[in-house]
Amino acid sequence: MKKIIFLSGAALALTLATACDDFLTKIPEAKLDAETFFSDEKSLELYANGFVENMTPSAETLYRGDVTTDLIATRNSSTFLTTEWTSSSQTGWSYGNWHDLFDINYFLVHMHEAEGVSEESFRHWEGVARFWRAWFYYDKVRTFGAVPWYDTPIDAEDEAQLYKARDSREFVMRKVLEDLNFAAANCSADSKWLTTAMIHKWIALAFKARVCLFEGTYRKYHSVDPSTGQPWTSDESETYLNACVDACEELMNEGPYSLVNNPADVETQYRSLFVSDELNRQEVIWGRECSTAATYNSATWEFNNQNSQCWSGTQNLMYMYLNLDGSRYTDDPDYVEKDFITECTNRDYRMKQSIVTPGYMRTNETGETVLTAPDMSRTLTGYKIIKWILDDYKYEVGALGYNDLPILRYAEVLLNYAEAKAELNGGVLTGEVWDKTIRPLRERAGVSGDQPATVDSWLASYYTTTKSRDLLEIRRERAVELLLEDLRYDDLMRWHEGELVKAPWEGIYIPALDEPIDLNGDGEPDLCVTQTQAGSLADVYYIVLADGTYTLTDGTSGRLQYDVKRNWSEKMYLHPIPRTATSVNPALGQNYGWDN
Repeated sequence: MKKIIFLSGAALALTLATACDDFLTKIPEAKLDAETFFSDEKSLELYANGFVENMTPSAETLYRGDVTTDLIATRNSSTFLTTEWTSSSQTGWSYGNWHDLFDINYFLVHMHEAEGVSEESFRHWEGVARFWRAWFYYDKVRTFGAVPWYDTPIDAEDEAQLYKARDSREFVMRKVLEDLNFAAANCSADSKWLTTAMIHKWIALAFKARVCLFEGTYRKYHSVDPSTGQPWTSDESETYLNACVDACEELMNEGPYSLVNNPADVETQYRSLFVSDELNRQEVIWGRECSTAATYNSATWEFNNQNSQCWSGTQNLMYMYLNLDGSRYTDDPDYVEKDFITECTNRDYRMKQSIVTPGYMRTNETGETVLTAPDMSRTLTGYKIIKWILDDYKYEVGALGYNDLPILRYAEVLLNYAEAKAELNGGVLTGEVWDKTIRPLRERAGVSGDQPATVDSWLASYYTTTKSRDLLEIRRERAVELLLEDLRYDDLMRWHEGELVKAPWEGIYIPALDEPIDLNGDGEPDLCVTQTQAGSLADVYYIVLADGTYTLTDGTSGRLQYDVKRNWSEKMYLHPIPRTATSVNPALGQNYGWDN
């Protein structure tokens, strides 16, 4: 086992600042003379390690990705979707730490106090800091839209800056793009950085592609700026989409990454990226390293604990997966009524590497590796997630997962490139681009990679904002390839498909009440749905409809349905500015529709 070690830059950075409880004084006052700290290049690296420690996504953020989307069922869902939020409900304005922004800007202002540093190294460290500033503002913009832009440390007595209005989303995102352009051009590509947690050129390019695809498609599919409810002041969609293409092409043509793809491992290699104790740096551009000794993760415990949210795949997710021959599962006229074993047969191998399907093996409490059916006490739909978890009971009870967690993968770069190219070409993906992007992703999962000749009618009915054959296929590919990687919610937001978060959570097909069902193909029943009273069959999990937790879509048969009422309205593409902030600084204003 290995251990990721963060130097104590964050702790040192915190001595630079004090912070009070409200937004305005979250931008703190400097307390340490730059000349005391910024002495040489090692001090720059030490300070920059603080950004890594404070701002790298947490393990929970990564493996809980998508849990407020259309493809994952949960016990309760997010309160943002299940309750009537007001500006008093929001707490995320200061959470995420505006003092992180202060630390970044302080670094940028004072870094040149260091001595004996080459101009090339200064540009690298400036690029690192500007990457993190872009990271900070991207998070704020996708949550709140327009926000105040600060590119220098603000003194606690500078009331003009502290109490200023928000800058427009368009202005802030132009600044974000400037930062990312600088980071991508100046962060080092030296191999010494590629196996560390530090930011390097390829991370900057991959993140630039993500941000620019988000903003470019957001501008296309949203006719108005949701912060104001007014049309955009300029049409910049293609600017961002072209920037995405440029970043992807540079990374694809010059970077050291490629898809993990060994034909002998076609049934296991996708999942290995998420359950291994070493990041596979052939494909993983940036990841969070874990170990049982120090920085462990709790994914295996959370996905297997019956008292947790029981995050589960939905039927709509299952419909996204193609058959191995490349044909569409939903083209079969009987696709809705297929039993669990049949629907898992001859499907895209990413399905069996993401959820429990017949043939799944797990090490049990006694250390024996056995054929294991979906545990219906730990899944709401029958589609139990395994993408991030270790197949051993000891990690379920100890909550000590050692598997490393990807943050940016080369696969995402390919998908970003394909989508941006198609959007810039009227929704059409050329065969050349298809063969460089979608084909290899499907073929490494055992699926025929041929470009389809016609539009998928099921996908066309599912999505409302495009009927393009190729854009729909790209959306399919993002759903299955990037499942639970904290991207699906942002995809729905940028595509203007927020209504999908209300989609019913349907699960496996139940042909009849009181008919035991075999879920793993061993000939023994595992599940039975009954109306009023659980039966007595050993090792069978009974779902009693009269308990009110579940329904069947056709009353006494049909898809198992577990649902939580969720709300959606146009204003919810952004969160409200919290009243705790606007009461102190009324100039911040409020996002359109959130006047309460």
